[in-house]
Amino acid sequence: MILRYLTNLKLAKELYGAAKPKLKGDKSMKDTFTEVFNLPANAVPLAGALEGLSAVFFVLSFASKRLSRIASLLTITVLGVAAYKHFEAGHGKAGAKHALDLTGLATLSLLDTLDCKKK
Repeated sequence: MILRYLTNLKLAKELYGAAKPKLKGDKSMKDTFTEVFNLPANAVPLAGALEGLSAVFFVLSFASKRLSRIASLLTITVLGVAAYKHFEAGHGKAGAKHALDLTGLATLSLLDTLDCKKK
């Protein structure tokens, strides 16, 4: 349980760091989204907002397993798309490494909240 909270705080820190330039409307981020990933420029603040929301939920996850699950599912969804887009753009595993690492941590956090005991 303590390990999940530490993992969630690490995820929150990383997601917040990734969300900041997207939420600020960084020109290079918009160019990357449109030219490299073939996504509309208005997807940049959306991705940043989802990452930021996940970060907030991860910080608050000590209060509820449900918040941890929601944050994990948001993270897996957003960063799963990011990893896919990196592979599609030809960046390979090296380009998608950060997204894959965080997706793996979010998956571990999600699995830790599941209760597999039959009652």
